[in-house]
Amino acid sequence: MTQVKPTEQYLRYLREGRFMIQRSAFSREHIFYPRVAAPRSGVRDLEWVEASGRGTVYSTTVQRSKPPAPDINVALIELEEGPRMLSRVVGASPADVKIGMAVNARIVEEESGPFIVFELAQKK
Repeated sequence: MTQVKPTEQYLRYLREGRFMIQRSAFSREHIFYPRVAAPRSGVRDLEWVEASGRGTVYSTTVQRSKPPAPDINVALIELEEGPRMLSRVVGASPADVKIGMAVNARIVEEESGPFIVFELAQKK
């Protein structure tokens, strides 16, 4: 029996339109990037759970591009569940993205495959 690697399973979920992350069944700690064992403890009880999609910009920078390519934002997003993931914030000028901003995840598909980007959360 061939076991699916965690990264492959994560990409399968994205292709299905689902943003899933792992959680330790014992400690309840959420984990990202997908792996076979929990960091620090090495426990192999990881299960897949739906991510809320909500997060906060933890750090940000602007990646300058040679024209005519646009500059892009590169951000470290702290997910509501706790782990951080490297991504980018879209739908806003890269220079306007600030630490502490609330964001929501969205799955996009490009030639290289599906991945998560974030958009600024709507203010209530």
